[in-house]
Amino acid sequence: MAMRFLIVIALALVGVSGLAYLYWRHVWFFRNPPRTPPPAEGILSPADGTVVYVKEVQPLEPVVVIKKGISATVNDILREDEQAPRLIVGVFMSPFNVHYNRAPISGRVDFVHYHPPIGSNLHMGAMHLRTLLNRQPHYENSLHIVQNERKVTRISGYYQGKPLASYIVQIAARTVSGIDSYVNPGESVERGAIFGMIRIGSQVDLVVPWRADLRIRVRAGDRVRAGETVLID
Repeated sequence: MAMRFLIVIALALVGVSGLAYLYWRHVWFFRNPPRTPPPAEGILSPADGTVVYVKEVQPLEPVVVIKKGISATVNDILREDEQAPRLIVGVFMSPFNVHYNRAPISGRVDFVHYHPPIGSNLHMGAMHLRTLLNRQPHYENSLHIVQNERKVTRISGYYQGKPLASYIVQIAARTVSGIDSYVNPGESVERGAIFGMIRIGSQVDLVVPWRADLRIRVRAGDRVRAGETVLID
């Protein structure tokens, strides 16, 4: 009797765990709570998650040193040839964050470029653990920053009366089943509107031109919300 009881309990636990996983994977993961951009001007976070790096960089200057001998420049992250000073903010999205990505500014979609992985996609376990424990630097040993597949979307608009082109880099984890883009080149998108998503854990970077009148409003370790948190003003 005791053995039969234990088997029933074990099967029940397996069943509950399976249902919980299915709910998380097919329902909870795709939740899309409404977001209201703040009325004041500000360049918004494109993703929910934890800020893992924030930096103003000169051309070819490393954004981060991932491990000894391996660094990441803006060009490595964008897979584009940019020769001007930039501001970059990296946001790590855990599997439990909302995964819809939102436009940081209003403007026109210039392009959506897909870049395959260099080799194969890597897990983001190191960054996930370090953000959970708030151990800095959050990016240590996270080779996915330069290696994994990504989509780069450029949205050009105006900020504080001046032209500004923002790059949003959606970086996929090894477990990702797709990087979705809901916009096409030539279309207009409103600040805070959904433009895409990454299915399961991932990272999203925002890159904008450096300007003397821009101020960074977040730092590594901050939690941010897509379409609501001002990263730069």
